[in-house]
Amino acid sequence: MTFQLDSRLDADTIPIGDLALSSVLLLNDARFPWFVLVPRIPGAGELTDLSDEQSALLMQEIRIATKVMLELSRPDKVNVGALGNIVTQLHVHVIGRFRSDPAWPGPVWGHGTRTPYPDHAATALIERAAALFAAS
Repeated sequence: MTFQLDSRLDADTIPIGDLALSSVLLLNDARFPWFVLVPRIPGAGELTDLSDEQSALLMQEIRIATKVMLELSRPDKVNVGALGNIVTQLHVHVIGRFRSDPAWPGPVWGHGTRTPYPDHAATALIERAAALFAAS
């Protein structure tokens, strides 16, 4: 079985690059700075589907993504979650939150309508994020 990104994640995100275990994606919603880490493990749907080594590596990658988020966007808070209620492929959300964002203090899921990044803004953000991930 080979790894294939879920079609819904593929449609809603822009690739930033790959870490040792996970593909790093930018959720294409300019309202919230939002990374999605997707471990490239075929068939993984839950954190418990990972080996001990893979789990430890994913935690390191979450820490890296959180540090990148803090440097990239300077949010008031970073939310990390792996829900999988709609997209069952294992993926972890790393979301920069601001007290001024439209969903604060509630969850971002299902809040309002997604606002895609303009192409030039997405390109600049991805280049900056990729450089920060590479330096981590």
